[in-house]
Amino acid sequence: MLSEKQAEDLVTKYMAKESSTTPTQEILDSGAVPKLAGYITKPGKVSDSIFGGNGSYYDKESGKVIDFENPPLRTKEGIPPRLMVRNPKISTHDISRGDIPFKDQILAQNHNYMLNLVKEAIGSSQYDVPGLAANSVVIAAENLEQIPFENVLRAYLAKSSTETSLYHAYIVQGKREFAGHSLPKGLVPNGDLPYILDTPSTKSDEHDMTVAPDYLFKNKICTPQEYTQIINSSLFAFGIVSNFLKEKGIILADTKTEHGKNSKGEIVSQDELYTLDSSRFWLADDYNKQAELFYSGKYNDLITYLLEKQDNLKEEDYIVNNHVIICLKSYSKEFARGFSKGDAGYTDEQRVKIAVRYIMGIQHLLGKKFEPDMRPRDERVITGLQTIVDNLVV
Repeated sequence: MLSEKQAEDLVTKYMAKESSTTPTQEILDSGAVPKLAGYITKPGKVSDSIFGGNGSYYDKESGKVIDFENPPLRTKEGIPPRLMVRNPKISTHDISRGDIPFKDQILAQNHNYMLNLVKEAIGSSQYDVPGLAANSVVIAAENLEQIPFENVLRAYLAKSSTETSLYHAYIVQGKREFAGHSLPKGLVPNGDLPYILDTPSTKSDEHDMTVAPDYLFKNKICTPQEYTQIINSSLFAFGIVSNFLKEKGIILADTKTEHGKNSKGEIVSQDELYTLDSSRFWLADDYNKQAELFYSGKYNDLITYLLEKQDNLKEEDYIVNNHVIICLKSYSKEFARGFSKGDAGYTDEQRVKIAVRYIMGIQHLLGKKFEPDMRPRDERVITGLQTIVDNLVV
């Protein structure tokens, strides 16, 4: 395993020779992958998509929706695929904060591992393409008929700075109704919930919104039957991952998944599953120690413990409404949110700290040393796309 110092040295070495991330569209326009020359890319927060037929995306710079039409793209079995290029960018509060070294590789490896755990429960649109490594930043999946909402499951009232969060509604706004659930009094930040809450969120290029399931039905986003299937399969997968992580000494606090219909009419998962970005992972020993002090009213001892165990801790991190709270050391994107200020990007120093936390997180999660692909990112993207074209696309 890499120590934090070794991980920091690795990240610093990488950053010393890194170049700016070439947009996927520029790679296609260069003709580096001849089969995909002339295709328009649909940009995304986590990954860019390439597929045949009509598409559209919201362009923040112009404030307009861009429509496009690509040539047909088919697999050898005649099914429309979607090629996805994961990027190393990180965004919080709907604002892009910059690139995090190795983040794209780490999340790819994370997703592929979790996919193998839960695909029997939750289904998958992803193709197993020969020659693509587990940390490949390019994957291929069936181009599903998307069911456009994020399926968010919460087991804890996680402290969060996002306005769509349960924390914001319950603690900041004092609401006791959330996403169709009636919540009891007395819930505390980072405390467990009475049951796993399903809290769907609309998908938008501008701003997401947490809603009750009835909203999805009334707005024809999905049917009650489709929602029931998604929730039942997702809860099953949540249990599988929770049990797996428990053996690793990790608590699964929450997660979000997305779903669509394949060519057979089956509802399956799409995009990333149980990654450090889409989920909150907390160390169980640390959480249990803090919970013991918190629920026994030993608040001064809890503060002492936190200041000993966590670097650069600010009072606002562990004091909410004049009360001491449990304050977790997170191995997920949650950690990065603490560096966010206004619409500013992250500094190089912050990027290093975030990258190191991702590296330590994936090592803890998978139980093995992080070994990155040190090739230039453009080379990794081009060879990944070409491998998919050679093995999958006609």
